[in-house]
Amino acid sequence: MASPAVTSFSPVRDVCDYELLFDCVHCGLCAEACPTYIVTRCEMDSPRGRIYLMKSIAEGRIELDDDAARHLDLCLGCRGCETACPSGVHYGRLIEGARSFVERNHRRSLVDRLKRRAVSAIFPYPNRLRMLLAPLKLVDRLGLTAALRTIAPRTIRDWLDLLPSLEGRERPLASESTVAPRADAPTVVVHHGCVAQVLANSENLNSERILAAAGYRVVQLEPTACCGALDLHSGNAARARDFARANVRALKKSGADAIVSAASGCSVAIEEYADLLKDEPDFVEDARAISSRVRDLSSLLLDAPANPKREFRGRVTYHDACHLVHGLGVRDAPRKLLASIPGVTIVEMTESDLCCGSAGSYNLTEPAMARELARRKADNIVATGADYVVLANPGCEFQIAAELRRRGSNIKVVHLADFLAMASR
Repeated sequence: MASPAVTSFSPVRDVCDYELLFDCVHCGLCAEACPTYIVTRCEMDSPRGRIYLMKSIAEGRIELDDDAARHLDLCLGCRGCETACPSGVHYGRLIEGARSFVERNHRRSLVDRLKRRAVSAIFPYPNRLRMLLAPLKLVDRLGLTAALRTIAPRTIRDWLDLLPSLEGRERPLASESTVAPRADAPTVVVHHGCVAQVLANSENLNSERILAAAGYRVVQLEPTACCGALDLHSGNAARARDFARANVRALKKSGADAIVSAASGCSVAIEEYADLLKDEPDFVEDARAISSRVRDLSSLLLDAPANPKREFRGRVTYHDACHLVHGLGVRDAPRKLLASIPGVTIVEMTESDLCCGSAGSYNLTEPAMARELARRKADNIVATGADYVVLANPGCEFQIAAELRRRGSNIKVVHLADFLAMASR
């Protein structure tokens, strides 16, 4: 009997790194780690389904229509599938490539285009964001926030709900360290990010002061450019590379032994500069060196020359920020650090590493799915009976705090750096 004919395909469109698609063996173990699949139960909203979709578009077997673009847009880029995958599929690289292809080749609705352009034009630039928020600070001081929400369109109301308090976030909670580090102590630089330095700068400042108190020599990075994560997630790879080059130059000049960010998404973006700039001879070696120096705050503190602690009583649950746990593989260190504080009781939550729906600017561009995931996360947090939920990413903090406020919950949402500062006072 003759063997059946084998149909072979080759890429006719530059959707993503085509060869990486073949690492997926379509086992489906990623599905239950995927937040959008858990919610929709639609195969094309799973990592396996999206990989099949990317391959089909690349090979010209289907067109990039509204439906195909919708399934790709709905991905959070949380990379939970990478942790679950036994084959080591680089899904993050695939979805970033596919999104870049979508941005180049698909025309969105007018409203969608305006939302995305607003995020792209403002969020990576701290001075622009400060200018935008200045009137909101005045409205808040005059007690007119409720009135503004009443007259604002639904999209604007949703965005306003995500904003933290605009007062007091630019000052540290910890006092200045009076202990001079040893001359041979390791040096650390804290990348202040773009949104974080405007809406949650206490997390940057507290990271620096806690590291200094632990015996590290903290050096400053001036100026700080956006890490590029927002652009990578939204398909603007060209500007992401521009930001990466600027950061590679500045981080190299700092001479720091370790690079930390209070935003886990920024940490992963910097850690992947080696891949992002791999085709640029003038930057690739420096990018590799910078990528190798990315560390997590909790890991550095556990390895610190000194680690002073004071008693702080409270029940704490920990939320795993997606890029910290799935991108950098950091899961145990924050828990060990919190458990080492006298008086702190750790209470594990269900689905601690399932995305909360923040995902960079996802909660601004995909509010319905983001809100559904926020509700699921808040349900699990409330079930713990904790006083505090601690996390390592400001975006997660804003997203979860907004949902808990809607419920009238008294649970406090605190970044790890701010919590450590509170516990050390």
